[in-house]
Amino acid sequence: MNNNMAIPSESAQARGLVSQVLFNFTRWLEAFGEVSYDHQSFFAGPIGGGAKALYYRNKWLGLPAVAPMIFFEAVLPGARRMFHEPMRFPIADAHYAMGYAFLHETTGERRPLERAIHFLEQLKMSRCAGFAEYCWGYPFDWVTRNGVMPKQTPFITSTPYVYEAFLQVHQLEPREEWRQVLASIARHATQDIKDFPVTKTSSSCSYSPRADDRGGVINAAAYRAFLLTSAAKVLHDEALWTIAERNLRFVLEHQNADGSWFYAVDGVRDFVDHFHTCFVMKALAKINTIRGDSATREALRKGVGYLLKNLLADDGLPKPFSRAPRLTVYQRELYDCAECINLCLLLRGRFPELRQTLQVVVSGILSDWVKADGSFRSRKLHLGWDNVPMHRWGQSQMFRALAFYLLEEAREAAPSGSGGQRLAPPLANPTPVT
Repeated sequence: MNNNMAIPSESAQARGLVSQVLFNFTRWLEAFGEVSYDHQSFFAGPIGGGAKALYYRNKWLGLPAVAPMIFFEAVLPGARRMFHEPMRFPIADAHYAMGYAFLHETTGERRPLERAIHFLEQLKMSRCAGFAEYCWGYPFDWVTRNGVMPKQTPFITSTPYVYEAFLQVHQLEPREEWRQVLASIARHATQDIKDFPVTKTSSSCSYSPRADDRGGVINAAAYRAFLLTSAAKVLHDEALWTIAERNLRFVLEHQNADGSWFYAVDGVRDFVDHFHTCFVMKALAKINTIRGDSATREALRKGVGYLLKNLLADDGLPKPFSRAPRLTVYQRELYDCAECINLCLLLRGRFPELRQTLQVVVSGILSDWVKADGSFRSRKLHLGWDNVPMHRWGQSQMFRALAFYLLEEAREAAPSGSGGQRLAPPLANPTPVT
């Protein structure tokens, strides 16, 4: 991509440029396929996973074991192929479904909706086996400081994305089978995910259904609070809000005085990073839209102030951490940029100061992160770039974010009374970006 290319000031030109990028990406995706490597590929197999587990058991014994993978991640990211095979990721499929649904809303074309439905069908097949209700996790054994999460363990940080994907497409073309999936997901979130009372009005929740999961992760509670708040409205079941409200209060009560949230309240994982902050705030933004809670609005105000002051670099683009847990091998992540765009789109109407951040980040992506084949760079390393396309780690999130951007910009530009009309021209064969 031309490093001198910036997003035009005129809204129509901006939408045209984003439309061009999205079209090229859809061509790339259909040619590349729907499986990919992942940022966890280094540690998803027996060699990397064993080394990481040793590191968590004994830092000094494990450090030499994980050092080669860390070196490859920092200098030779293409070495992922030596450690694990490409995988299909439910989170990515959910984001692709939502992105294509946004394109259908924007252009009125049937093809994007068909692609969205395709990804929903894939999600129905990739649900976690062994659970009565619909739920999703990772397709690999995830080694954490608290032990190994076997593949197909459902996570409350994964399942809500699939819920959103089914809900979004269901609202465009209602089907009873999709409504039943939504209801099943809500049952999973209430029956398989556990509550842990913290105060008289708040509860943490488990990350997974595992018996040894004791909760305490902030974004897990935020995800569940959003899912059940939405489901209470969609399914007309106010009992779901009763559960959601306790998780919401947990998130609000554990916001730091400066507006930030630690990753967890265990006294160990007290880092503050960009995309987890966005996860929490996106959930609060959606809950606030549904319920109109003043305490949630105030938490968002403080969170916006913290993000603008502490989680943006001098150039206005996202930086990974304001409080890092360890040495990082990269300067910037596509994932952070995608989540920043999503958050700005959700909140710019309530906090206009985010409009400038939105345009800066979109401009930065279009200027430096779009590859000649239509995909996106994954990370800016300290030396060079990580150009390995990873569906779960940035590609799908950025596709969804830019499709959401295109729709929201078209809505803002549309004349009043144009509801139901096509908001933008169909994605057509543009001049390739070089």
